[in-house]
Amino acid sequence: MIHKFVLLMLLAVFMAQVASATSPDVRTPAPVIHLADNLDEADNFGWCIDTVGRGHATTLHAHSCKPQGGDVQFEIDPEMGVIRSVAFPEECVVLLPDGAETVFGLANCDQNDAAQKFSFDPTSGAIVPASATGQCMAVGEDSRSAGPFMSRDLILADCDATDLALRSWVFRD
Repeated sequence: MIHKFVLLMLLAVFMAQVASATSPDVRTPAPVIHLADNLDEADNFGWCIDTVGRGHATTLHAHSCKPQGGDVQFEIDPEMGVIRSVAFPEECVVLLPDGAETVFGLANCDQNDAAQKFSFDPTSGAIVPASATGQCMAVGEDSRSAGPFMSRDLILADCDATDLALRSWVFRD
């Protein structure tokens, strides 16, 4: 009986270590939206929504969460249904039309623009565009070097067919 108890305790410790090994150590100041799973981010900083390049850009991707914050800081306004840039507060995330350079971008906030409307489910971590129900904001499967950090594509994916690790977000305000 004691051996079973010891084995169960060791299994519980192992499972806790495995679970915590995938959780990122996000040091970005709030507000921030980051992926719940660290995936392969080399410094364990996690993955945040980010403008492509340095500073302001109209296109978005996923990027290592930067400890100093800046263009990786976004907040969700549930009343308006928008995701707003903290660094560029007049700009909101927009689902770009087919054929654009990236799937998501930044545009001047317009509460009448359906492409800027999103819902966030804190239970599942899903960010769902109002104009593409059944689809979720997710990160691409492949990561790449981005200077001292890492980046991935920010994509629109079928919620049911996409691994939770690639589409489950956390919002800290």
